[in-house]
Amino acid sequence: MASKIVVVGNVNCELREVFTKLAKLHVKQNFAFAIVAGDLFGDCSTERELDEVSGLLQGTIPVPLPTYFGLGNRPLPTRVIEKIEANDEVCPNLYFLGRRGTLKTSEGIRIVALGGKLETDTKSTNKFHPGYAESDARALYGAHNADILLTHQWPKGIKTGSKVALPEGVTQPEEVQCVADLCATLKPRYHISSSNDFFYEREPFFHMPTQENPDEKPLTRFLSLSSYSKTSKQKWMYAFTLDPKAPIPLTVPVGATASPLPAVQTKRKNLPSQKESFSRFAHDDQDHRPRKRARAPPPGPDQCFFCLSNPNIATHLITSIGNECYLTTAKGPLPTSKTFPSLGFPGHILIIPFTHTPTFNLISDPESRQSTYAEMQRYRKSLHAMLQSRASSSLGAVTWEVSRGNGIHTHWQFLPVPADLVKKGLVEAAFKVEAENLKYPKFEKPSSSAAADPTTEPGDFFRLSIWAPASDSTSTSEPDSSNEGSEKTILLPLSPDFRFDLQFGRRVMAKLMGLEKRINWRDDVQSQEEEEADATAFKDGFKEFDFSLEE
Repeated sequence: MASKIVVVGNVNCELREVFTKLAKLHVKQNFAFAIVAGDLFGDCSTERELDEVSGLLQGTIPVPLPTYFGLGNRPLPTRVIEKIEANDEVCPNLYFLGRRGTLKTSEGIRIVALGGKLETDTKSTNKFHPGYAESDARALYGAHNADILLTHQWPKGIKTGSKVALPEGVTQPEEVQCVADLCATLKPRYHISSSNDFFYEREPFFHMPTQENPDEKPLTRFLSLSSYSKTSKQKWMYAFTLDPKAPIPLTVPVGATASPLPAVQTKRKNLPSQKESFSRFAHDDQDHRPRKRARAPPPGPDQCFFCLSNPNIATHLITSIGNECYLTTAKGPLPTSKTFPSLGFPGHILIIPFTHTPTFNLISDPESRQSTYAEMQRYRKSLHAMLQSRASSSLGAVTWEVSRGNGIHTHWQFLPVPADLVKKGLVEAAFKVEAENLKYPKFEKPSSSAAADPTTEPGDFFRLSIWAPASDSTSTSEPDSSNEGSEKTILLPLSPDFRFDLQFGRRVMAKLMGLEKRINWRDDVQSQEEEEADATAFKDGFKEFDFSLEE
């Protein structure tokens, strides 16, 4: 059953005013409990603050609902510590979570708390001390999961990949790596922190699926509340509904990003040639020559560099996330950002299904197979619409797919190409000539059964789709049949033991477009800053056509 929860930022000993406001709101909302993020008590250096503490302990300042608090910057008042040690509570309805603690509420909601600031030389075991060591953070890994993670400090890198800016003129709180590691490990539904004078709520972010649960994409919402203030308009109170029994999402909601927090590494053996043969978002650059020794088994989802469950996935290349698949800019793209001036970015894109499968027809569930293929096609049409609009019909596109039963993770490579090369038949001719030169089988039309359902194409094959833009450059984010241009698909049949160059598509297009020096993606690997710049430029150009942002 879902519970309503309210969270407040630093109270700083404004106890009567805050609990009075909570009481009024609680009458209307019937919250299950409240959480105080940061400092509940101030310095207790003024007579007024001392009176506030006395009123709380004596019952003249009532706490209207179960309320949990941890540690912020300041130590707890001595009288409060004495009351906790004597009664395990400060007063009725007010409970201390400790410097490091785990609690499961009567509603079944698991709260994990790490209070205070990181101290590199602390050896304190005092649960009331507002400081902790990295070992305290690691000790909380044993909770395994959390519905709510409460930390005073921010996780390092939390703003990476976010479009939410801090309010102007504020100082960003210190970010801590061990807090990031704790969040990445527990994958809480909510990660709550506090800021002195501003409110911040990041876009939700999803954690990579694990090998044990390859379909689950745990979602975390990070927010940091401002301190209570009579004058500031910054949000110091936040309410939400949480059902601890709600299933972990299988799809990613609109607006969510990949987790900015690297997964905590665990010790495991690497596949002998995994890093060389299947590098991050590489382009069919594996060596498939027969070897006398036995081949290693194909990598599982946690080691496949197209699977979101791989902790080493290059998240900065991901540009759009749908329900069944995602887009990423290519690593070592064939074109550069200067190849197509009308675009301003390379435009070499990978369309990758979430499902870890070497071919579409090996997806056992027919509904999942169809929905995955349909969404990949929808992405492709949206890419066509983007080219139609930005390039004024001067660019066409090719999409190729290598489907082999002994492959690893099927995907499509999408590449813009000058429209003249398409309309003059030079793209199709280039692929057929190269296949003939290599003594490959001849290209043919897709099978009759695959014409109705492309996911049922039998056997191994190389599939090529060549798209020509419509002559009318007018475009919309959802192109209709009168405006989406024309397309032809041809197929190169392969046998399981056929020695096929997995760079075939890239090699042909490089020769056709005069980019022979860029045939091997490793010869032109960019810095991460350059990759991020290209990914950002693409996202800006594709935004109007990205259906995942609208649903």
